[in-house]
Amino acid sequence: MLSFFAAATVVTVLQFLRLRERKLLPLLFFFLCLAVAESQDDWYAARRFRLAGGLSGLVLLYVLSPHHHAHRREEPKP
Repeated sequence: MLSFFAAATVVTVLQFLRLRERKLLPLLFFFLCLAVAESQDDWYAARRFRLAGGLSGLVLLYVLSPHHHAHRREEPKP
């Protein structure tokens, strides 16, 4: 599993450098945290990295979700 998360981190870094898209940063942090968590031998020591990965997943969900206030049309003024 460690090799998968490490490869996903490298691919995400390359995509970020190529596209300069800030939306990739939470994904990068997600894969990085999970790679570090998988490299830990003790589950208890890896717990904080898994928690940080979960939080970055929630940030990624917020970043990718449509923001309804940006799509509202203004009401015509009488």
